[in-house]
Amino acid sequence: MNLIQRLSNSTLTKTGTFVSLVSILAVIGPIVIVSAGFWDAISHLQKEPEFFWSPSHIVVYFGVSMTSCAAILGCILILRKSVHGSLKTGIKLVITGSIIQIFSGFGDSLSHDVFGIDGLISWSHQPLEFGLVLASLGAVLILKNREYTKLKVFLPFSIVAFLFFTTWLIFNLFLVFGHTVQCIQIYEIFSSGCSIL
Repeated sequence: MNLIQRLSNSTLTKTGTFVSLVSILAVIGPIVIVSAGFWDAISHLQKEPEFFWSPSHIVVYFGVSMTSCAAILGCILILRKSVHGSLKTGIKLVITGSIIQIFSGFGDSLSHDVFGIDGLISWSHQPLEFGLVLASLGAVLILKNREYTKLKVFLPFSIVAFLFFTTWLIFNLFLVFGHTVQCIQIYEIFSSGCSIL
């Protein structure tokens, strides 16, 4: 048996293994991103210098990479036509969320280059948060399809993450309309304030 046949018959290439990896990465990736985002906000509060390769940014990039890996594996599953129904929908949401996160991250980098440090509300942060919501919703759908496997332990985490990300996005969208009053309390946390670009 040659190497290609061995690899194609291995456990790593089985559909169930790919689905498991997609779901785990799609749950953990966005949680890592948001955790590092809070770390970055605390760094702003402590007046630490802002640069592209700061430790908190590296952790954000790692979380985006995890979500991107989930999307790549999801693409493989869809191209193989080995997933259907709400499982396929969940994988498509992870893929879409990952793409939005990548483009928003690039846009955020450009925004920082042009405008400097931005606030909580910016044209690049809200699409990034929307990408997190989509990826985490995709993870919920994938795990709901696998709730009778060992992956069921991740389901509560994915639901809580989805609800948190959705609430955070809605809160930030409300800041757009009532930014003056609502930004007063959180101005100190985000040293540049709630500026709307």
